[in-house]
Parts: sequence; C-alpha cells; structure tokens
Amino acid sequence: MPPRREPAWLPEDVSSYGGGDQNQPFPFRWIGLGVLIFALVILSSASTYVVEPGTRGIKVTLGKAQAGFLPEGFGMKAPFVTSIVDVNVRQQTKAVSAACFSSDLQQVVLELRVLYRVPDKSVVEIFKQYAGDPFDSLIAPRVQEALKEVTASQTAEQIVKSREAIKQKALMAARQKIGDILWVEDIVVRDIHLSAELERAIEAKMVAEQQAAQARFTQLQTQVEAETAIISARGEAEAIKVRGDALRMSPVFLRLKLVERWNGTSPLVVPPDDNSTGAGLLLPLGAAPRSAIP
Repeated sequence: MPPRREPAWLPEDVSSYGGGDQNQPFPFRWIGLGVLIFALVILSSASTYVVEPGTRGIKVTLGKAQAGFLPEGFGMKAPFVTSIVDVNVRQQTKAVSAACFSSDLQQVVLELRVLYRVPDKSVVEIFKQYAGDPFDSLIAPRVQEALKEVTASQTAEQIVKSREAIKQKALMAARQKIGDILWVEDIVVRDIHLSAELERAIEAKMVAEQQAAQARFTQLQTQVEAETAIISARGEAEAIKVRGDALRMSPVFLRLKLVERWNGTSPLVVPPDDNSTGAGLLLPLGAAPRSAIP
C-alpha cells in the first residue's frame, strides 16, 4: 500500500502543536528597519534647531556658551552635546511697586509698569551673568532705587501733583544705573497710594485753595464793577458839564432843541430871557391837553 502524502501547505514536521520548520524566515528585518528609522528621526531632531521670531539663540556645548548669538531661523548643531537656549528680545512689560518716603517723611507707594527689551549685543552676557529673567535681578531693583532717590527730595503733595516729572527723573536715573546692557524704554506710573490721613489733609488743603481762589475772583470782580461805575459816573458828569457850558455860552441852543421836539400844537407862553424885551414862547413837548366839551 503506498504511503499517505500530506498536503503541500502543511509543514513536514507536525509532531508538536504549533510546530514548524525552525529555519522558516521571520520578519526581524522589518523590526530592524523600524528601529533604524526611529534612530534617524531622533538623530535628525537632535542635530537641528529653530530659533523663533523675536528671540535669539545661545549655543551651549557641554556647559560652555558660544560667544555670539544665533539669529532667527533654522540651523544645525552637534547632537546630544549641544543645546540651544532661547532669549526673548521683544519689548516686555512688567509690574513693579516701590515703597518710598517723601521729604516730609510720608510713606508713598507707587505702582509702576516698566517697558524694557534685551539688545542683541547683550544676549550672551545677560545669559552668562544673570540667572533667569533679567528684570527681577537687574531692572526692578534699579528702578526702585531710582524712585526712592527722586521722591526723597519731594513732598508727598508734590509727588501727587507732579507725577510726570517724577517719572521722567526716575527714568533717567534708572537708565544711568542699568547702563546699556538692557534698554528701559519707559516707566508708567499707574497709581500712587497714600495713607488715609495724608489723603484727607491734601484734600482739605486743595479745597481751601479753591475757596481762596474763588474769594480772590469775587473781590477782583467787585473791584472791576466799582471802577466801571466810577468811570461811568465821571463820564456822565463830564457830559452834563459840557451841556451846561454849551447852554450858558449859547442860549439859542436850548431853543433849537425845543423846536426840534415841538409836536406842532399851539405854544405855551413863558417869561422871556434876560436879553429879550418881549414875551418868550415855550413850545410844548407833549401832546396838547384836550379841553372838556360841555
């Protein structure tokens, strides 16, 4: 009887469950290819860098910073041993408060906003010399010191009234103290806090000054009105004097005025003047009286 032949798709050795030829090809090459691709991706990402807009990069290799900064854009670096540190060079705004004393020993607290930026030439120096944000370690202490020096020569009332002048003086002093390692663009005084007693005293003084100014204005107005009345009276008196002199020098002037105002009715008889020998006639100035009709 001929031996039984197994189908071609079955392995020759089926003595054990799941058994098969130990030399059959296995997909190890696909696993190796995947590992190789992954390693290439990691290597390429570790060998390149991108410096974002508004920042500058500092190349640090094994703990040593490169002398120059890296501009914006894409670049290559040594993998795993070189890192890129980004430094922001945009204008930034930070809040700071300063507790100061005025020349009259009053405590004044100023709330500020400081606008600053890091210049390109100082990127590496700031990274090497100042840890973290340079504002906390360099700008804020200098600005507070400058404000204290400026407010020490002013009274609390002057600080409140001339805040723009205080700001300009403090800005100049802060720039001198910081130098050109950082650029302080501006200082904005947002608020000035005083003690409650000092605020009430300043308010009362300002109210008194307003009342005094109103009283001076009323006095000046009364004086001007009185002078105006005197000038008017003098003018009227001079006008009367001029008329009287004209009448004395020319009596005919009075008669002319009477004729001008005559209403056309019969005249009234009046005594003559000194130079006339007859009866003088006075022309009526108003409407003629009507006689009663019986």
